[in-house]
Amino acid sequence: MKDHATLAAGFIQDEKRTNWHDETLWFVRQKRDKAAHTLPEWEQLREWASQIKNHALSRMDFYLEQFEKNALANGVKVHWAADAAEHNRIIHAIIKEKGITRIVKSKSMLTEECHLNHYLEEKGIEVVDTDLGERIVQFRKEPPSHIVLPAIHLKKKDVSDTFHTFLHTEKGNNDPVYLTRAARQHLREKFIASELAITGVNFAIAETGGLVVCTNEGNADMGTHAAAVHIACMGFEKLIPKAEHLSVFLRLLARSATGQPVTTYSSHFHKPTPGQELHVVIVDNGRSAILGKPDFRNSLKCIRCAACFNTCPVYRRSGGFSYHTAVAGPIGSILNPNFDPKKYADLLFASSLCGSCSNVCPVKIDIHDQLWKWRQELSKAGHVGFMKKIMMKGMAFVLGRPALYRFSGATARWVLRYMPFLGKHRLNPWYKGRELPEAPKQSFRDWYLQNKKK
Repeated sequence: MKDHATLAAGFIQDEKRTNWHDETLWFVRQKRDKAAHTLPEWEQLREWASQIKNHALSRMDFYLEQFEKNALANGVKVHWAADAAEHNRIIHAIIKEKGITRIVKSKSMLTEECHLNHYLEEKGIEVVDTDLGERIVQFRKEPPSHIVLPAIHLKKKDVSDTFHTFLHTEKGNNDPVYLTRAARQHLREKFIASELAITGVNFAIAETGGLVVCTNEGNADMGTHAAAVHIACMGFEKLIPKAEHLSVFLRLLARSATGQPVTTYSSHFHKPTPGQELHVVIVDNGRSAILGKPDFRNSLKCIRCAACFNTCPVYRRSGGFSYHTAVAGPIGSILNPNFDPKKYADLLFASSLCGSCSNVCPVKIDIHDQLWKWRQELSKAGHVGFMKKIMMKGMAFVLGRPALYRFSGATARWVLRYMPFLGKHRLNPWYKGRELPEAPKQSFRDWYLQNKKK
């Protein structure tokens, strides 16, 4: 399997697309900032959300039992899945029992994590993704590259070409209104014909046994209202204790994700409608192991807003596919090593440790701290490449000796000024995708010593 650096190198070969990807996601980050600044209580909301999640995680056993009891009382059928394989088997068993052949699914990163679509396809069952971005990448047989904007790596022409191939739209017509209209017509037929709807879960409320699903397209509602069976798939970390806590998260979620004041549709499911079955599959799949790690349990607070994606300078310029996992970006880089440390060790170095991810996280996950801690863990476990080990030891040797550090800095400045070709060439991996600034004439230390008495 190719690592992050190799996959990122492939993405940045198209410089124009890379710049466009970077600028588009930064635009979303700026929208987030503007939306946050409209609320004087923004930081208080973040603190409340963080504390609510901390409390829920600390009493997860109690709240899981409370949720199950209340959901069962509401007429919901509750299933427990230890891992992805069991999650997929449970859903397949429901489909097989009912003799269902027409299935629609709204966006669910848990089903992506469990590779549900692929599993059902092997059983001869087609699942139609109804989120527009998800449907586009499904046509192209690609995974989503972003957890909120799954087709953000594609431009209008790419979508037009895809729709021409699969929906027989007019070739070369890149008009968004025309393309959206074609998608609406295509998906409406799927909604009407569907027998089963699969959704994710944004929040589950222990106090009521209810589920909340947030979408901007209304596709979750379209699917669940038409189908006779609704299966909601949730990682257990989606639990919050009380209904009154929901408003805190709904005020944070859309603003952090897209800069909107509120998600267009926040749909509440407490009990099945007459003649319908409502199932919820509660999934562990490694989450309990994360819960048992004091340094890393905070990662379970994530509400999947992708604010850390939109601000991360590495993700913006390397693209989602470079992370080779369902959940990419900074949050994916600290979640995935819990499942397979060796396979995902490379993701921990796909970061500048600038801390911007932690600064924008609506639930105050210490993402950049966890990245640093994971690096130490995996280095001790021997999951770091030989060259990286040598480089790190070399840096530690230099940084631990002030005189050698000052000499190295002076040498580097001289080389960059008078022999720049020694650093600016294709054989230098650091130079790929970067523009080295003009070297200063003196270090900050020298400037400070020269000017401190003035």
